[in-house]
Amino acid sequence: MPLKHILGADHVVVTVRDLDAAAKAWEGIGFSMSPRGTHSPHLGTGNYTTMFADDYLELLGVLTETDQNKPTRDFLARREGIERTAFTTDDAAAGAEELKARGLVPLGPVHFGRPVDLPGGGTGEAKFNVFRWPLDQNPGGMRIFACQHLTRDTVWIPEIMTHANGARRIARIEILTADPKAAAAKMAGLIDEPATETPDGWRVPSGGKRADFRFYDAKTFAALYPAAIREGAASEGAVALVIATDDLAKAAKASGGIAHGEETVSVPASRANGVIVSFVPH
Repeated sequence: MPLKHILGADHVVVTVRDLDAAAKAWEGIGFSMSPRGTHSPHLGTGNYTTMFADDYLELLGVLTETDQNKPTRDFLARREGIERTAFTTDDAAAGAEELKARGLVPLGPVHFGRPVDLPGGGTGEAKFNVFRWPLDQNPGGMRIFACQHLTRDTVWIPEIMTHANGARRIARIEILTADPKAAAAKMAGLIDEPATETPDGWRVPSGGKRADFRFYDAKTFAALYPAAIREGAASEGAVALVIATDDLAKAAKASGGIAHGEETVSVPASRANGVIVSFVPH
């Protein structure tokens, strides 16, 4: 039975050790960043976001140790980078029930919020309901969860949605794994989307017109990205984001990235908290 309440990739979480320094680094490659947010106390985390039309990137850091953020702390003990991807859900409680019907035990739903500094002055609040797939259900080493936005107008703020690098949306989330076929099949089963082989790996759509997941082995990944770009990237897990831009020349200038392949400009992982950030035409 198809998952009715999972609507495609919502945002990618890049977990970092120094939240403010990370925000400056991502601003340095041409992204507009939101003001720093602080999540509800039981989460113990803070964030910056960079917003696109339908999806976004989140830089996440641990401010206070809590039971809720132990998986994030465990991840940071190994490395920085893409820890997880969220899917949009229109009903977190119903989505969690769908997982239960498939024999999985979801974590949540959990409600939380964070204050938001509004461009015209004053403060609003962003509110969410989320649930997580079990921690051991992590295709290619990337955790997944679902997010229901209760206050979209305090997250998608027009004043922070224009970027010097011309970014418009997340096109792909790229995952490096020893067995791309098996990891893609795992993701496909968890979100009820098809896995298909491509000339260089495996593809799983996230749903609708949202980002794809791409799974590669080390040899193929090295063919896609020169060594200078792979510097600082992990040897496995979610390691690259491909961003669609409305102007590749603008992206190259704003990001200081390296041109390679056909119409691709990439920022080395060493400059973006372990994440290769690539720009391709929108």
